[in-house]
Amino acid sequence: MQIMNKTVVGLTWTLKDSLGEELDTLDQPVEFYVGGADLLPTIEEALQGKQVGDAISLYLEPEHAFGDYDENLVFLEPRDLFPRELEEGMVFEASALDGHLSEDMDPTLLLTVTEIYPEHVVLDGNHPLAGIALRLDAKVQSVRPSSPAEQRAASAGAGFFRIAPELPDEPPPSLH
Repeated sequence: MQIMNKTVVGLTWTLKDSLGEELDTLDQPVEFYVGGADLLPTIEEALQGKQVGDAISLYLEPEHAFGDYDENLVFLEPRDLFPRELEEGMVFEASALDGHLSEDMDPTLLLTVTEIYPEHVVLDGNHPLAGIALRLDAKVQSVRPSSPAEQRAASAGAGFFRIAPELPDEPPPSLH
């Protein structure tokens, strides 16, 4: 079976930055829905017509991956908006700030806590790979028709390449 829209492809890969530093390796296949939210458009385009055993090797500039790093997506917020147990690396949706958003902050933005100071917290709304050119070497391990549920969701559940990953169905924990 060939890869086309509405199929599910199982991939293994090695993802490196432009200097050759390995960022991620998938030794076991992960399934992605083609034609939905699971893969970047450049990757989907390269996979079209491929079948089990085929490989792709892509060099992705930031504009074809996770975009350029945008300093306007870095925010300083008062420390007292957050729980005491806040840690660097935590990720949450901006709407969890319960109405205490900076005026220019999109409430659907995913924010990563990058620094914690006594008076403020630094939040970064950029994707962790924003601004980085990437080298992706992937191999097709499986191809199958998608299920009706996968078609409705436009996803096989994998979120690695989503720019704005879906959050769990339960509401985010309050940060107060």
